Amino acid sequence: MIVRMWEARAERNRLPELVEWVCDTALPRVEVSPLHIASEVFSSSDDRCVVISKWRGEPEGLPAPPTRLVARAPHEWDFTQVDR
Repeated sequence: MIVRMWEARAERNRLPELVEWVCDTALPRVEVSPLHIASEVFSSSDDRCVVISKWRGEPEGLPAPPTRLVARAPHEWDFTQVDR
């Protein structure tokens, strides 16, 4: 399993709109993939939106958010579970 973390910083006072875009537009595009297992969306008090998604194989990237909603381009990282 691969876990992808996607993080974007919203423009000032635009976090609710960014979260809405993630939930209503971006995630529905990737959640239909047969490789997709689950996704969770988080927000922070400093205008950040984070998506944690789990995949059975190579993760699909989220589409680029509207530029008016973000202060900078989103960042993505892939993780694999550590056996301990």
